Amino acid sequence: MPILPDLLQANLNIVFCGTAPGTVSAQRGAYYANAGNAFWRTLFEVGLTPHQVSPKDFQGITQYKLGLTDLAKQVYGADSSLKKSDFGPSQLREKILHFNPKILAFTSKRAGQEFLGGKVQYGLQTEKIGNTWLFVLPSPSGLARSHWSIVPWQDLAVLSR
Repeated sequence: MPILPDLLQANLNIVFCGTAPGTVSAQRGAYYANAGNAFWRTLFEVGLTPHQVSPKDFQGITQYKLGLTDLAKQVYGADSSLKKSDFGPSQLREKILHFNPKILAFTSKRAGQEFLGGKVQYGLQTEKIGNTWLFVLPSPSGLARSHWSIVPWQDLAVLSR
């Protein structure tokens, strides 16, 4: 059973894919639930939501043409605690081919690397899944604050329009 449910449907502009839920998110049963995580604030700041959504209201995110999933669905914890065998890149590829969002945005460099199989840079990637563009974002996690930049998130918001 997955730690957090996928929020996927047809006609989404962006599906955000994390590495795995963090400990606080798993405990609270909500995506990006740690108070130190900038995910929900950033969505609002870059104009992807009309107001700051609360983590407890994550299930309503599809009304903004946004979806949520994780690359590792059966485990939780910090990226550094995850093993290669925890990830499900083929399952994610199948979901994206089925729902066909405009963009699949990885919310950490680790998720992008595990999915694409090597080093990645932030921003738009050259590989696509069917018609879906792939984009790698700096992690909004408080644990990754030293790598934080809102600029790729702003670029993603522009691309999604």
